[in-house]
Amino acid sequence: MISFELSERQKQMQELAHWFAEHEIRPIAMEAERLKQVPGDWLEKVNKMGIHLNPSSFAGGRGKSGGTKKENEANRMGVIAMEELAWGDAAVTLSLPGPGLGGPPIQTSGTDEQKERFLSIFTADEPRWGAYALTEPEAGSDASAIRTTARKTEGGYILNGQKIFITNGARASWVVVFATVDPGLGRLGQRAFVVEKGTKGFSAPKIVEKMGLRANETAELLFEDCFVPEENLLGGEALYERKAAKTAGFQVAMKTFDSTRPIVAAMAVGIARAAFEYTLDLVKREFPKQGKFYRLAAELLAEAEQDIAAARLLTWEAAWKADLGMENAKEAAMCKAFAGKMALAVCAKCLELSGPAGLQDHPVEKWYRDVKVFDIFEGTNEIQHLVIARRQYAPYRIRV
Repeated sequence: MISFELSERQKQMQELAHWFAEHEIRPIAMEAERLKQVPGDWLEKVNKMGIHLNPSSFAGGRGKSGGTKKENEANRMGVIAMEELAWGDAAVTLSLPGPGLGGPPIQTSGTDEQKERFLSIFTADEPRWGAYALTEPEAGSDASAIRTTARKTEGGYILNGQKIFITNGARASWVVVFATVDPGLGRLGQRAFVVEKGTKGFSAPKIVEKMGLRANETAELLFEDCFVPEENLLGGEALYERKAAKTAGFQVAMKTFDSTRPIVAAMAVGIARAAFEYTLDLVKREFPKQGKFYRLAAELLAEAEQDIAAARLLTWEAAWKADLGMENAKEAAMCKAFAGKMALAVCAKCLELSGPAGLQDHPVEKWYRDVKVFDIFEGTNEIQHLVIARRQYAPYRIRV
C-alpha cells in the first residue's frame, strides 16, 4: 500500500527547505541574476550554516540511509527538499557549495578510500564544490559516444578531450570525468575518473553565457595530456577487470541519472509551482472577479495546478522505488520527461497571464528562461522516451 502522507522527518525537511528558500534564496535571486553570479559572502554564510547542495546525501544509494531498505527515505527527502529550494530559485540552488552531481557516482561506485578523500572536503570552513563532466560537443544525449580519451600509462592515465556545459566546473575542487580507453569500443571502453583542481593539463578556459540560470556557473573544461593517478579511477582497477563489469564506466553514468533525474524533475516542479503561485496571486489581485478574463485565467491555472501535482507524484514514485532498492530507471525517465515539459508549459501560461509587465526584469519571465533547460539536461525528452520504451517493450523485442 502506497501512502501519500509525508513522514514527520520529511515534513521537517520540507519546512526547513521552504524557510531557507523564502528567507535566504528569494531575497538574492534577482540580483544574482543581474550579476550573473551568487555573492561570495552569501555562499560563505550558507556554508557556515552547513547548507550544501549534496544530492549524494539524498540519493546516494539504495538502502544506505536510515538502516533497512524500508526505513530509507533518502531519495524522497532529496526530491522534497529540492522542490522547495528551486521554488526559491534554481540558479542559486545549483550554486550552493557541495559535491553536487558529482556526489552520487562517488557515493555509489567509489571505493571507501575515495569516498573519504573526496567527500570529506565539504566539512571545511570555506565553500567547496564538486562537479560531474559527461557532456561533450558531439556527445550529450548519447553518452556512449564520448570522445575524451584515457590512455593507460605507468601509474595512471593520460586524459585528452573537452567537456561542455559543466555545472560549477571551473570552481570545483574535483570533477567526475567520463573518458574512453578506446572510442571504437563504445560503452565497453568507458571509465570514470576524479580529476582534482590544479592537476596539470586540466583547465576551465570558458564560462558559458546562457539564456537562463545565469547566476549559476556553467563551464567548458579542457584536458590536454592530463595525468590522472590510478587511485583516482572511480571504483579502482578491480571494478573494470571483473567480467560482469565490462561496461562499468557507462553504468556509473546511468546509475547517476537514475538518482539525479528525479532531483531535476523535482526542481522543475518547484519552478512551475513558483510561477503558478505568483500568477495566482496576481490574478486574484488584478483581475475583476466576474470578468471573462478572470474565468479564462482560472481555467488555465487550474490546469497548471493539476499538471504540477501529476509531475510531483511521478517524481515521488521514482524516489520511492529508489529508496526501496527497486529498479527505477523507467520511472526516473518518466518523471524527468514529464516534469520538464510540464514546467515549461506552466511558465509559458503564467507569462501570458502576466501581460506586458512580465516580459522584462520580472520573476515569471526569469522562471520561463530558467526552466527551459530542465527539458534538456540530464538527457533530453527524446532520450527519456527511449529509456522508457526500452524498459517497457524490451520483453517483446521491439527495437527503439
